[in-house]
Amino acid sequence: MNQMQAIWIKDPLSILANGAERGVVVHGGKIVECVGAGHQPTTANVAVYDASAHVVLPGLINTHHHFYQTLTRALPAAMDRELFPWLRALYPVWARLTPQSLELGVSVAMSELLLSGCTTTTDHHYVFPAGLEEAIDIEVAVARRLGVRVLLTRGSMNLSQRDGGLPPDSVVQDEDAILADGARLVSKHHERGLDAMVQIALAPCSPFSVTTSLMRATADLADRLDVRLHTHLAETEDESRFCQQMYGCRPLDYLEQCGWLNARTWLAHGIFFDAQEMKRLARAGTTISHCACSNQILASGCCPVCEMEEAGVVIGLGVDGSASNDGSNLMQEVRAAFLLQRARYGVTKVSHKDALRWATRGSAACVGRPELGEIAVGKAADLALFKLDELRFSGSGDPLAALVLCGAHRADRVMVGGRWVVIDGAIPGLDVPDLIRRHSAAANAMHAG
Repeated sequence: MNQMQAIWIKDPLSILANGAERGVVVHGGKIVECVGAGHQPTTANVAVYDASAHVVLPGLINTHHHFYQTLTRALPAAMDRELFPWLRALYPVWARLTPQSLELGVSVAMSELLLSGCTTTTDHHYVFPAGLEEAIDIEVAVARRLGVRVLLTRGSMNLSQRDGGLPPDSVVQDEDAILADGARLVSKHHERGLDAMVQIALAPCSPFSVTTSLMRATADLADRLDVRLHTHLAETEDESRFCQQMYGCRPLDYLEQCGWLNARTWLAHGIFFDAQEMKRLARAGTTISHCACSNQILASGCCPVCEMEEAGVVIGLGVDGSASNDGSNLMQEVRAAFLLQRARYGVTKVSHKDALRWATRGSAACVGRPELGEIAVGKAADLALFKLDELRFSGSGDPLAALVLCGAHRADRVMVGGRWVVIDGAIPGLDVPDLIRRHSAAANAMHAG
């Protein structure tokens, strides 16, 4: 099908949109028309894609991940540990990352995300052993090859074990090198505008892995370069105690002191905020990436999503790293978030549509892309189409609810900017068995040391 021609995604089984019962017309990378019940497209010369067997969603948006961790899934040395001992077990393994193993880890993560209906993903890469200085450039190349939108964050750590931090000396860098590379990456790769496919953000790993100087300098650099900021915050009670001991304040107070409490910033996890802190987050326009699977596996706690939304905080979803999930499937993350928050708040407070909203419009706000995450005229033509032809869906009544309740996990078609990047449940040109073979070999080599 000619990608330059207008396409009518016709008569879907169901669609997460208002006034688009007969589907949407996409052209030039945008949604140009929503076709209501009983209507025909007004756009001339449209090609037709028959979506009568599909449920159509806005492309899902992943707001927190660590791609390289696909190389350390279900690693015995790190299993059944809480966050800090989990990190101590994994940092020596991650220190063995090479450009070749990273490229494979990134390819696996991005491919798994695409196949789950994710059209835009972030990544938080903060491990830079010698020889891996161009880690983010490697990620950009994979993203361009696969056709997924990305907001790649230039992570950083400059407090190692000798400074009282957690990571080994071999994976941290000094402040000047970190800031210089952040500026280089923005200059080289960051695209602006509604059609942007690659963007860069700045992202110190966490308050317990960087100096106050680097936190403040990063905020200043992001302001000068007009890019977003990201970090982990309020993930565990250990972190809160650390901040009290080191800085004499709670994590959000420290964040504000460093110049981070603003609308540029989105935070991963956000489990341990009190009611007043939630109001401060909302006033600042700072958003939260809820990582349901990771928080359950590490037993970190549960993000108080409903209280946050009632306070005015916008919530998105993130799969988090594949060493604490241990997958990169955003559709499964939607279901996990739905179940976790439903169990916490009850059937009247959380519906399947809430979970889908977190993964679409909420996540779009986290990444600062209001043109994403919604099916409406003028929005980007980023779509995920799911079939209900598996045993898990047999007997279902509401097609949209079935995606969440019955456990959809693989999209049949995925469109990014008007281009099909997943067709018949596969990524064109990707040899999955070969990727698995090479990725598994790289992972085994890292595990063995």
